[in-house]
Amino acid sequence: MAKEYTEAFQGVIGKTVQESTLWWPQPTRPPHGSPNVVVILLDDLGFSHLGCYGSDISTPNIDKLAKNGIRYNNFHTTAICSPTRAALLTGRNPHATGVSFVSEYDSGFPNARGKIGKDTTLLSEILVEKGYSTYAVGKWHLAPGKEQTNIGPFDNWPLGRGFEHFYGFLAGATSQWQPDLVEDNRRIKQPKRAEDGYHLTEDLTDKAIEYVRDQKSAAPDKPFFTYLAYGATHAPHHAPKEYIDRYKGKYDKGWDVIREEWFARQLELGIIPADAKLPPRNPGVKAWDALSKDEQRLFARMQEAFAGFLEHTDYHIGRFVEFLREIGQLDNTLIVLLSDNGACAMGGDEGTVNSWIAGQGDEKESLEEKLRRIDEIGSPTANNHYPAGWAQVGNTPLKWYKSFVHAGGIKDPLIIHYPEKIKDKGGIRRQYHHVIDIVPTILELIGIEAPETFKGIKQQPIHGISLAYSFNHSDESTRKEVQVYEMVGNRAIWRQGWKAVAAHKPDTLFEEDDWELYHVDVDYSEMNNLAKKYPEKLKELIDLWWQEAEKNKVFPLDGRSLQGKLRAMRGNLAEVVGPIQRVFYPSKTSFHASLAPDLRNKSFEIRAEIEQFTKTTEGVIVAHGDSSRGYAFYIQDNRLVFHYNVSNKRKYVIQSTTELPTEPSVLRFLFVKDGENEGVGKLFSGEQEIGEGRLADISALGYFGGLFHVGQNEQSPVSQDYQVPFAFNGNLKKVIYTLGGYQTDLEAAIEFELATE
Repeated sequence: MAKEYTEAFQGVIGKTVQESTLWWPQPTRPPHGSPNVVVILLDDLGFSHLGCYGSDISTPNIDKLAKNGIRYNNFHTTAICSPTRAALLTGRNPHATGVSFVSEYDSGFPNARGKIGKDTTLLSEILVEKGYSTYAVGKWHLAPGKEQTNIGPFDNWPLGRGFEHFYGFLAGATSQWQPDLVEDNRRIKQPKRAEDGYHLTEDLTDKAIEYVRDQKSAAPDKPFFTYLAYGATHAPHHAPKEYIDRYKGKYDKGWDVIREEWFARQLELGIIPADAKLPPRNPGVKAWDALSKDEQRLFARMQEAFAGFLEHTDYHIGRFVEFLREIGQLDNTLIVLLSDNGACAMGGDEGTVNSWIAGQGDEKESLEEKLRRIDEIGSPTANNHYPAGWAQVGNTPLKWYKSFVHAGGIKDPLIIHYPEKIKDKGGIRRQYHHVIDIVPTILELIGIEAPETFKGIKQQPIHGISLAYSFNHSDESTRKEVQVYEMVGNRAIWRQGWKAVAAHKPDTLFEEDDWELYHVDVDYSEMNNLAKKYPEKLKELIDLWWQEAEKNKVFPLDGRSLQGKLRAMRGNLAEVVGPIQRVFYPSKTSFHASLAPDLRNKSFEIRAEIEQFTKTTEGVIVAHGDSSRGYAFYIQDNRLVFHYNVSNKRKYVIQSTTELPTEPSVLRFLFVKDGENEGVGKLFSGEQEIGEGRLADISALGYFGGLFHVGQNEQSPVSQDYQVPFAFNGNLKKVIYTLGGYQTDLEAAIEFELATE
């Protein structure tokens, strides 16, 4: 929260009021004429996805910002979301902030704690102290997974880091139709159901407008900082059907032709240099003509869903910008619009309709299964992601994808709109810059400096430089000198137009990495590897990489595979061998997945204690997951049910064979593992067995990214046999889990996050 007054009392306190001197402190005010600041952050949006960067996707509102502002074609991020967000909000390189990887991961070293250190102030913390109102709306992903629970701790949630209000979600991804919503420091229910027209992008935009409207009513002369970080266009690619259908048939010609068309449009727009080249397809991407007709039909629909998702997002960005115009604030608002990394290829070669399968080690979705569900793509029942071939198109004309530090992972759109300062409307800027340069730019335009100490803690210096000099000087050389990169072992260094880059193979020695060398000032797409031609230049840059890496706290390098990281991390996870009990009480709100018991590959019992049971008593006792995958224990039609939805195509349902007796006080589900990845489940009323069946695929049971519900299933239904929230209408006292062993599901959360990241 803001410190409203900062001065010590300067009046005189006598024994009476008559003997005293009155004095009122003055509230902190920003410099006269300080602009409002809006940062709009899109997720997994590639360099070419916007219409003003070359695509055929309709983004008229974003394009209008570019037409009346400036676009950058040499702007870079960190290659993955949490580190980019840390760099964007602090102006420091991500390893130095403590966020070198996704926030769910804590390596045990200071550079990968999954949260921003207190020695690196956020822009929100600086501005709220200077008299700004501060609002965060949308994706956060800067609190460790273990801190995203309903009880915090909250010091790494937005309200703990300088924002006065927050509305959005904490994790790396969520359903656009049934999101894991948080307001300020508590989880909340979504305002309405997807069936009634709810979509997260619209909801976030409504909330951003509400915050600004209320602020301008209460304090019209006070500037605001709104950080509007949409979940779009991160998978799942969810959009209203009418938006997706606008692209029906548009991508039937395939990714090879579309990529060439977008490249030609980029040249026509001048957003890439006239001598830029289009690289060959990335390794692993098949020629479109080599695909079967069924594959082409499926993959085209997946791209239609993405395009509809982006156009839908553009519409709501337009609503927010138009609102600023209507209230007379647009000209005095600095709008910065960017993406957090390149387009994402983690849908694999064939895309997904249910990303759970790709993320949990099950057998792959068959082509037949995905085709059967083709009409669900983009809907609440799907968790869809397009194939890598479309991600390659989204990064045109660059190589590789998100998580790589080749250009496809780190070169991203940047649009700055600020009518009071930018006169070269529609201009394109070619100066080399990085996401750490946004904070110093904003501070310069406001006329303030970052504090040397904050709340008694000495602060790291800002690493970025302002790019405000480029606003009206298109031909001026970049003032940036050097930029270091590291992401999951992939490394790069840029200096004075040259770049050295190495893709790291997990679980191999860094000495075995093959470094490449590009003169990027004249080789925009990193086509011509000059490593053999200029070995001295390559050595110079590699040596510089080690120096800059040490300076920016990149060490220790961590090039392990995800499995290696998790094995090392298990020492920090709460694990108990042998039977253990967990007690949960019914709640109107839901719990973060990390609090859910881990039922994988073990025997367990779920015991529900109930009072005042009647034949009309029904509802969910416990549920974990969503319509993509999960389990639910519930009463329906006076029968007890355990429903295990494995992957939206396989399910196991065990139901009591008779109606429940009158007034049971204890209902139980007992599972006994008796084979490899399988076992028998039994239902009990008290000590009376009332149902039995087998469960298989138990290696994933309890391994779900959805919320954990007790006494209701508020959002996406685990079972299609009931409608949400299907709240328990009896007196549920508590639910007791007894497990053969327990390990917090944080590990599962990380693995799922990376699978969909």
